[in-house]
Amino acid sequence: MTGNRAAPYAIETESLTRTYGHGRHTAVDGLTLQIERGEMFGLLGPNGAGKTSTVKMLMTVLLPTSGSARVMGEDVVTRAQSVRRRIGVILGGDAGLYARLSAWDNLALFADLYGIPHREQRRRIAELLDVVGLVGTGRKRVEAFSRGMKQRLHIARGLLHDPDVVILDEPSNGIDPVGARQLRALVREQVRTGRTVLLTTHYMFEADELCDRVAVLRDGVKIAEGTPESLKKQTEGQNVLSLRVVGLQDEHLARLRRLPAVESLSVSEQDGSHGLEVYCAQVPDHVDAVLAELHGLSLLQVSQREPTLEDAYVSLVGRRAGAG
Repeated sequence: MTGNRAAPYAIETESLTRTYGHGRHTAVDGLTLQIERGEMFGLLGPNGAGKTSTVKMLMTVLLPTSGSARVMGEDVVTRAQSVRRRIGVILGGDAGLYARLSAWDNLALFADLYGIPHREQRRRIAELLDVVGLVGTGRKRVEAFSRGMKQRLHIARGLLHDPDVVILDEPSNGIDPVGARQLRALVREQVRTGRTVLLTTHYMFEADELCDRVAVLRDGVKIAEGTPESLKKQTEGQNVLSLRVVGLQDEHLARLRRLPAVESLSVSEQDGSHGLEVYCAQVPDHVDAVLAELHGLSLLQVSQREPTLEDAYVSLVGRRAGAG
């Protein structure tokens, strides 16, 4: 890698803002981040939170409306070409791969685009196929690959030019649990080599397992930032009551939200019943108060547990969205 040793941060944004529709919609609103070299940083948030717009500005695909962003000390607007050489972008899915070409030919094509000398390409491609666990499949057409294999090939493609910073967008999306676990191990290995990794994910357990720090976005605004442990500590004194309920109505949810002990809640529906997660302050009789509001309904399951990073995330996003 060819890092700029003068740059204090791998990624730094200051009041980064992006609007659309002549300013009528703000996708990213004054985002300030400082991501250390060699750090695994998670960018979390619901759909429409501003994650994709942020990543696209760092990739130099979108121009900021205002504010600034630097990658390895290079400004994403005035030094866009330099930034592109410093980052590897791994977006996943079928886009960006040529299905009728073999894995080897895909990598050779992109190696040409990256300007990697031909004398180095064979060694580099063989090395990366080994790193991502695709040895023996390099001559197979990509159209015969599973989703997990395609994602591995995406990672190899993103590492071809030996970038300082890797941006991973939903790397485990749609992959079976075994493949997702293997991918997480591969991502951890990239951090061990000294690379900086920016991860966007909907899977909170993935962020909890992989990330040194995370930032939570909501409606383009950063609403929380810190280590996974520090975010979980924001739920100290909180208890999660998990229920499976038949017959749940909006009026029940409204009454639950009015309870002093209830900080937020989330609801899911499955097979004619509702899963209900109630985030409560640990005050006397908080469980009895919740159950009293559900009196007369069929309770299939009632249990309590300690908050996880996902619970902290739901609580943060839910409070800002008015859900609790």
